[in-house]
Amino acid sequence: MGTHGDWLPKLVVFDIDYTLWPFWVDTHVDPPFCKQSNGNVTDRRGKRIKLYHDVMDVLYWLQKKSVPLAVASRTNEPEAGKELLKVLDIDKFFKYKEIYPGCKVTHFKEFNKQSGIAFSQMLFFDDEQRNIRDISHLGVTCILVPDGLSMELFKEGLSKYKQRLT
Repeated sequence: MGTHGDWLPKLVVFDIDYTLWPFWVDTHVDPPFCKQSNGNVTDRRGKRIKLYHDVMDVLYWLQKKSVPLAVASRTNEPEAGKELLKVLDIDKFFKYKEIYPGCKVTHFKEFNKQSGIAFSQMLFFDDEQRNIRDISHLGVTCILVPDGLSMELFKEGLSKYKQRLT
């Protein structure tokens, strides 16, 4: 192995609902979303919207390592998903965004086409077993997220990815 970054994925992909935040954007919250003067984000009904606790740390860590990021979501409310990424100020972290209903294989084929990055060089986090199963078949390293993205789960994903390289 050469430099430290050789073992890092060339693309890290995150689902959004129940992976970055604790709800489904198409059923549990009501757009439009609003950032209050104190920095809190709320929906139309005033419901407070927050990311899982470690999400920002994970995003900043990857940004520092210059690893490109993507989001893949099958939501039935693509516009609400995109708006929320912007209002939560995390849109800037993601180079690629595939947010629309349908099988996630379509999302990943699009990432591959846009980036030229092989499936085997991608790491994917998602809360749904069917997505993990579908995307594993492409050769992507996949991590099931049972209770939101955590730093511990993220490190487990990096470790699993690194093991597949050797």
